[in-house]
Amino acid sequence: MALTVTEQTVHLLEFVREEEIAAPIDMVFESILEQMGPENEGPPGVAMPMVLEAWPGGRWYRDLGNNAGHLWGHVQAIKPPSLIEICGPLFMSYAAVSNVQYRLSEANGVTLLKFSHKSMGQVAPDPRVEMGWGHLIGRIHSAAEKRKR
Repeated sequence: MALTVTEQTVHLLEFVREEEIAAPIDMVFESILEQMGPENEGPPGVAMPMVLEAWPGGRWYRDLGNNAGHLWGHVQAIKPPSLIEICGPLFMSYAAVSNVQYRLSEANGVTLLKFSHKSMGQVAPDPRVEMGWGHLIGRIHSAAEKRKR
């Protein structure tokens, strides 16, 4: 048996965004769980429901039925309603690992969402990453403000 070693460059990806949402922190947190889970979308307007088990070690995955699907990650930390952190490959089907954090704080009825996605590995720069996270954060924003009404 021959062992083949190839040299690869490790790439880093970082997407960070802050968003003020005119809704209480608990409503924003519930909207995050909803939009990452059953209300998730792939490309804008295309349903892509996911399962998010909101406890330490819980899975975040796409269930395609018949024991088929895609594991996106595991809940690394959760402190409702101020933090949920996911680690795993996410949407990448190659040698990479990601960390996603949603950190929430509230002041005067407005919630500040601090979002970050950091990855390393065979990560190719792709503008769809920023577009996808921006779309998800926009849906969280809308859902939380709707809940408030």
